[in-house]
Amino acid sequence: MPNRCAWVTDDPRYIAYHDEEWGVPLHDDQRLFEFLVLEGAQAGLSWLTILKKRSNYRLALDGFDPARVARYDQARMRKLMQNPGIVRNRQKLEAAVTNAQAFLAVQEAYGSFDRYIWQFVDGRPRQNRWRSIAEVPAATPISEAMSSDLKKRGFKFVGPVICYALMQAVGLVNDHTVDCFRHAEVGRLAG
Repeated sequence: MPNRCAWVTDDPRYIAYHDEEWGVPLHDDQRLFEFLVLEGAQAGLSWLTILKKRSNYRLALDGFDPARVARYDQARMRKLMQNPGIVRNRQKLEAAVTNAQAFLAVQEAYGSFDRYIWQFVDGRPRQNRWRSIAEVPAATPISEAMSSDLKKRGFKFVGPVICYALMQAVGLVNDHTVDCFRHAEVGRLAG
């Protein structure tokens, strides 16, 4: 068994997420929107809960197509609130729609959400060297700046902690601990 970050459970979904996705630099706008929505949905819940519902979210939210989600109306919201396969929290679901609209505005202004979000780390993933998960911060000055800017642009459920989780998920930072087999692998992806 390879050594993994201490937060990984023995759930196969969690292992696959850690080993294949977490911390890998992501530059696809639709996938970035997916993580933005899922990180907001996770607030107050475990990430494993969200991973278990991820495929249901993909179906419910039209594959995380921001142009489609941005047009959801109250009828669609009622349908989503009846879907047991997703987190049925009205504020989080309304935030997905609001965030889709704001996401499209960012794409218009910057050419892509990717270009916008990666500016917070000057286009290169930050390579951290944490020895234990106890050293990993919940938020940083960068996630606070990102949160503030996203909020100014109308995004919801984008506090500094959620923004830092997003940064970790999509590879703006490499927060695999140095004893994890993925730390060096993900570090090489930045180069």
